[in-house]
Amino acid sequence: MCQVFGVSRSGYYNWVQHEPSDRKQSDERLKLEIKVAHIRTRETYGTRRLQTELAENGIIVGRDRLARLRKELRLRCKQKRKFRATTNSNHNLPVAPNLLNQTFAPTAPNQVWVADLNRPGFPGECFICELRLPDHRF
Repeated sequence: MCQVFGVSRSGYYNWVQHEPSDRKQSDERLKLEIKVAHIRTRETYGTRRLQTELAENGIIVGRDRLARLRKELRLRCKQKRKFRATTNSNHNLPVAPNLLNQTFAPTAPNQVWVADLNRPGFPGECFICELRLPDHRF
C-alpha cells in the first residue's frame, strides 16, 4: 500500500503514531466550550456575541477561528421569524358594534358569550377557537 501512495514504510508508521498538534488539541477543547456556550445561550448567539460570551468566561478566541469551528460543528443560531400582520384595519367593510362595552357581568345565563380566534405561529395554518361563558361558574 505504501508503494501505491508513494510513501516510505517508516514515514507511514511515523504518521500513524504521531499525536495531534497543539492547535488541533486546542481546537477540540474549544469545540466543547463552544457547544456548551451555544446551548447556554439557547442557540441564539452568532459568532460575535458568542465570542463576547466566551471572553466573559475567560476563553479568548478570535472571531474567524470561532466561525470556522462553528462551521465544523454545524452550529447555526436560530433566527427570529419576521412578524406577519394578519389583520387589515384599513377597509370599508362594516364593523360589528361593541355591545358589551367591556362589561362582563351577566345577570342571567346565556346573556354573554365571548369567543377568541387565534392563529399559532407554526406551519399548517391551524386556527384555535376558544369560547368563554362569563356566567358559567367552575
